[in-house]
Amino acid sequence: MAISKTRNMLVDVARQLFAKNGFENTTMNDIALASNRGRRTLYTYFKSKEEVYFAVIQTELERLFMRMEEVARKNLSPEDKIVHLIFAHLEVVKEAVYRNGNLRAEFFREVWKVESVRKDFDRMEVSLFRRVINEGVDKGVFDVKNPRLTAEIMHYCLKGCEVPFIFGRYTAHGPDELYPYIKHMVHRHFMP
Repeated sequence: MAISKTRNMLVDVARQLFAKNGFENTTMNDIALASNRGRRTLYTYFKSKEEVYFAVIQTELERLFMRMEEVARKNLSPEDKIVHLIFAHLEVVKEAVYRNGNLRAEFFREVWKVESVRKDFDRMEVSLFRRVINEGVDKGVFDVKNPRLTAEIMHYCLKGCEVPFIFGRYTAHGPDELYPYIKHMVHRHFMP
């Protein structure tokens, strides 16, 4: 348990430093000093600054998935679950990007680093969408012939919406303006 606590603390300190100073301007020594741990402790958990960065991204993705799991467990109609999952995804990604300050620019400039860590999350998200789609099919609410493919398409469409959503390109008045369009789209695609 102490190992996990120490590692989590190091990741959080690194996230804060990356957010404040950027990835390039943060050293392993900075992380060790800010965490009140020696470099030896830091290197016990991470071989390089890149590995720490990937752990920061992984932590953010875990937060996102936990929020989406909460939505999937709610007592909502399958249609509302899908809509709320879409918004949970977009909102948590936006929060993560804005919470991480200077790291934000690097996130967009070097999205391939994020993608390399994101593979497991992507599989879990597709599985979550598929589970909710199957729930709707089982209840006779959805008429979806291929839940697996539909879940994958939803996932990749949602990934494509992240950057425009973060920059507010979909609406000047916030998610409330976007909500009826997403609900209509889900209703038209999934409902018989």
